[in-house]
Amino acid sequence: MKERVLILNHDQIQHKIKRIAYQVYESNIDEKEIILAGIAKKGYQLATLLKEALESISPLKIKLCEVHVNKKNPLEEITTSLEPEVYRDKSVILVDDVLNSGTTLIYGVRHFLNVPLKQFKTAVLVDRNHKKYPVKADFKGISLSTSLNEVVKVSFEPNKFKAELL
Repeated sequence: MKERVLILNHDQIQHKIKRIAYQVYESNIDEKEIILAGIAKKGYQLATLLKEALESISPLKIKLCEVHVNKKNPLEEITTSLEPEVYRDKSVILVDDVLNSGTTLIYGVRHFLNVPLKQFKTAVLVDRNHKKYPVKADFKGISLSTSLNEVVKVSFEPNKFKAELL
């Protein structure tokens, strides 16, 4: 069994989320409302935590949107918990926990390109620097150089957040 290496502990993840929240606020200072679109499961959990952090530091109205991407077959239809009219001409931030090859984010981005947006950015907790696609994280908690056979696992269990390298 592979050894687990702790990359970020609970307090460090909370600090990274708060720092990302300040960066998101700075890039949306003139907005009244933004959309945090979290990739289903952990990206959505991160978006929820980011929403809480943003609400504590800014007057922004924040809407959460859950984005469903089939990670095994990203060409399948992508669905969101919000209708496109809700995010039309708004600032949207696509959120995921880990940016590996960029596949999930690039297909998520493609979905949002069907609707005119005011601004579109991406946010991740861990950027692994293994891009297969030309997608970047505009806001990231940590950049990590890893080998392709290593796995980064993020957990958002209450009071026990952690990011590990497996």
